Amino acid sequence: MITVLIAFGANLLVAIGKTIAALLTGSASMVAESAHSWADTGNEIFLLIAERRSARKPDARHPLGYGKDAYIWSMFAAFGLFTAGAVVSIQHGIQELLNPEPADNYAIAYVVLAGSFVLEGVSFVQAFRQSRDDARKRGRSVLRQVLTGSNPTVRAVFFEDAAALAGLLLAFLGVLLHQLTGSPIFDALGSIAVGLLLGVVAIILINRNRQFLLGQAVDDDIRELALDRLRSLPEIERVTYLHLEFIGPERLYLVAAIDLVGNAREDDVALTLRRLENSIEDSVEYLSEVVLTLSAADEPSLP
Repeated sequence: MITVLIAFGANLLVAIGKTIAALLTGSASMVAESAHSWADTGNEIFLLIAERRSARKPDARHPLGYGKDAYIWSMFAAFGLFTAGAVVSIQHGIQELLNPEPADNYAIAYVVLAGSFVLEGVSFVQAFRQSRDDARKRGRSVLRQVLTGSNPTVRAVFFEDAAALAGLLLAFLGVLLHQLTGSPIFDALGSIAVGLLLGVVAIILINRNRQFLLGQAVDDDIRELALDRLRSLPEIERVTYLHLEFIGPERLYLVAAIDLVGNAREDDVALTLRRLENSIEDSVEYLSEVVLTLSAADEPSLP
């Protein structure tokens, strides 16, 4: 939550500053950057809603909880980035190419771009630190954690802030070349480049949320961790089936077929299964729900 709140505050201040600069300078790149920042600000609201709604407890209508709401609202944020950020920036850049307008007050643009870079950098550092901590826990690189991790809000803030920093550099280059050459073409091209960058980021975020909503498979290291935990229990002789599914950010649903040691009575077996389910839920990180069933005698063990 803190990562999204920091991003929201930074983007709001940046959006206001860029809008003022765009009005005073007439720069196409600054218009694109202001559209980008307002899109990011609106997206952070979607991400705050995503975190709040996905944290709701399971109930009778949703026994596995509301975790996947995070992917739904994060998908809305990604669509917002594409339409309000990418499309508007590209459209304005094309209009500037066809009907160029003079720009001035370049110093204001540079000051706003520099201040925006600092604020966006603070937000990006927060997202990077959280992603780095999560990556260390799982022995992964930061980029792999961001791309494959199950937390869509952290992924969105990370990529949006990274795109914002890159977009600021593109906007600076466009304004600078406009000032040096007197040609608005470079400014317009800067606006289009910012829009294309946002479009790529939006498509990546949309695709990742889509995959988790469809049922993203867990990584091999997570699967092996769960399988090793099952096999380590003295009551379990073998495991013949294992299903793991993300039901929200850092929440997993596990279904396994196991063969218990010995041949206990039915009542004893039922109690053993319930005790094992509770034990696994308490000992394995992110396992929100565990369901164990018995294997048939002719079913092969998992490798």
